Amino acid sequence: MLNKITLIGRLGRDPETRMTPAGAVVNFSLATDDTWLDSQGQKQTRTEWHRVVVWGKQAELCAKYLARGRLVFVEGSLQTRKYQDNQGQERSVTEVKAQRVLFLDRAAPSPQNASASVPERFPTDVDEFPF
Repeated sequence: MLNKITLIGRLGRDPETRMTPAGAVVNFSLATDDTWLDSQGQKQTRTEWHRVVVWGKQAELCAKYLARGRLVFVEGSLQTRKYQDNQGQERSVTEVKAQRVLFLDRAAPSPQNASASVPERFPTDVDEFPF
């Protein structure tokens, strides 16, 4: 069996960082677009939102370099977890548990990463990927 997901999209908001006994964990929302022509030849676009969770050293790098609007490549697996909301109702959420996050564009300086630079080893254009 296989549980693997690969996404390229933009962050919908700045990453949220938490520290746990197991280390850093970062959550962010990722938007991906699907574009097609309808029966009248008009371009249509649908945006899908994905919840992404990153752990450990990779989470620390995401917290340091990523911000809303950044283009990223995410590879991981889908994971569904259950929790109780504030009213005691049982809820479930499906998230992308990221094993790899690549930064696909250059960061513009911002107050939180003004002194940070994005590592040069990552491709800057989606067309550079061999797939």
